Amino acid sequence: MNDLLQRITINPEQCAGRPCIRGMRIRVTDVLELFAAGLSAEQILKEFPDLEPEDIQACLSFAARKLDHPVVVRETLA
Repeated sequence: MNDLLQRITINPEQCAGRPCIRGMRIRVTDVLELFAAGLSAEQILKEFPDLEPEDIQACLSFAARKLDHPVVVRETLA
């Protein structure tokens, strides 16, 4: 899994610091938005010929890790 996540790069000088794939100007959000629009992994690879299947897996892993954070719920005493 860490090998996949190494494909995601963050550079403040590129794409305003948004996570990109392997230093290219293809953002993780670009790939995720195409999935959300209904494209398959194969279609995304055709849209971005510089991408590799592992890049798509890396985007999904990165997004899953970013969303998986603990949520603290405080109960109020009545």
